[in-house]
Amino acid sequence: MTGIRLTAPAPGWAIDADVVVVGSGVAGLTAALRCAAAGLDTVVVTKARLDDGSTRWAQGGIAAALGEGDTPEQHLDDTLVAGAGLCDEEAVRTLVTEGPDAVRRLIDTGAHFDTTDGGDIALTREGGHHRRRIAHAGGDATGAEISRALVAAVREAALHTIENALVLDLLTDAEGRTAGVSLHVMGEGQHDGVGAVRAPSVVLATGGMGQVFSATTNPSVSTGDGVALALRAGAEVSDLEFVQFHPTVLFLSADSEGQQPLVSEAVRGEGAHLVDADGVRFMTGQHELAELAPRDIVAKGITRRMHEKGAEHMYLDARHFGAAMWEQRFPTILAACRSHGIDPVTEPVPVAPAAHYASGGVRTDLRGRTTVPGLYACGEVACTGVHGANRLASNSLLEGLVFAERIAADIAETRPPRTEPAAVADAGEPVALPAPEARTAIQRAMTRGAGVLRSADSLAAAAAELEALHREAAADAEEAGGAGGSGAKAVVPGVDAWEVANLLLVSRVLVAAARDREETRGCHWREDRPDRDDVHGRRHLVVRIAPDRTPVVHRTETAAFPPVRPSD
Repeated sequence: MTGIRLTAPAPGWAIDADVVVVGSGVAGLTAALRCAAAGLDTVVVTKARLDDGSTRWAQGGIAAALGEGDTPEQHLDDTLVAGAGLCDEEAVRTLVTEGPDAVRRLIDTGAHFDTTDGGDIALTREGGHHRRRIAHAGGDATGAEISRALVAAVREAALHTIENALVLDLLTDAEGRTAGVSLHVMGEGQHDGVGAVRAPSVVLATGGMGQVFSATTNPSVSTGDGVALALRAGAEVSDLEFVQFHPTVLFLSADSEGQQPLVSEAVRGEGAHLVDADGVRFMTGQHELAELAPRDIVAKGITRRMHEKGAEHMYLDARHFGAAMWEQRFPTILAACRSHGIDPVTEPVPVAPAAHYASGGVRTDLRGRTTVPGLYACGEVACTGVHGANRLASNSLLEGLVFAERIAADIAETRPPRTEPAAVADAGEPVALPAPEARTAIQRAMTRGAGVLRSADSLAAAAAELEALHREAAADAEEAGGAGGSGAKAVVPGVDAWEVANLLLVSRVLVAAARDREETRGCHWREDRPDRDDVHGRRHLVVRIAPDRTPVVHRTETAAFPPVRPSD
């Protein structure tokens, strides 16, 4: 254990369960439903409403070898190529072989996918896929449909849910094993204020951390809370440097911050072209798949062309689709564009890359177990080894499904006994909370120094800015009479301050890993190190937080992950 926790009041209430699942996207709700079906007393905790997670924003679809002539082996090959030499092949094989049946179980749960005239699941194609294997719903509203179906199933099963709740820290027993979580309910729901859910199994399914950057496709709740909680609890994270920037995000303006509208890769899958202001297609000749190359290649191609032209964005041209196709296949994207004064039917859509998906996260094994006994992770918060250095399009929803089911099976098989959490005061000194206004400074430092283009100098500058914010928070807390003190400069514990503390911790770890990876690989693009180094770079970077709050980076000996348990 690290002896690190957030500054927060002691829990004023508690409930007991066998399992607490943190997050209500495809991974969290699937894990919760499977655990409940196995007879486990299961509680779902979510930061907003049940249907407010990242899943509902997913447009393109879910990838699985469901089409005639497609096979898991072909899906595996495409995933390995996209992952740029860092995928764990066993994890990928698990994903692609168990994926089709997991999708069918999702359909049995109530999810309705678009179908062909013959009644088969309609499949499209996205970047990096050599076959049409992306199942979609509502044209471009796949995530919303999956979320709807799972939320309905959770309500029908009458699972205990706690909404509007920010999870703070992991609770552990005297042996250092998971014993639940502390959380703060934000003024609504069954409980209020800081409390605890005591459970011997905790499943982190908290989604991404896109809010560490100024512009992202992630919702406002994606502040890296799960990764930060795991780090404070002593868990290892891996591959955090591999942040996927979606190539085609609707460009609003150079100063736009927060969540930006996504223009799904499926638009390119259906034949849209990337062009510059002169109408020239610039991805042809750069990759055999042109606009459908893996996302890191397309994002780099767009960024490179922007630099060459001195432009702030490029264009996605799909005027040849016609109004009927736009309205039937991409109604959500069409509405988003028109709400910003752009009509894709008659004009090209301005696009630029923005932070989209964390390929790395809390390190797990194939059963979703982390390096902390009793703590599991699945979905975007986890690093299963599936994505390697760059996630293949539409593999994320599938990963959430497959590994959530595996976690539920492991918990149902082991059924660990409930234990008493150690007193919060025994967990060590709390973290000095940064001022809430530091959020913008963190996001801008990360965007400038650790965005699509990185270098030793840019990363060093970002690291210096982040460390200055870290030291400033500690100094202010000390001046105020200790973390959480009552002096004039003390930061009052609350959701804004806790989120910024999480953003700062995750950003520091991400930058530490990015500085250590002195090569270009996947979605980690070092301008000063443009080549891939398979001799030294085909390794994972595993990071943990030392008791003195500094990130400690360890390079694995091979491209394979070490076991999460010494006895494995």
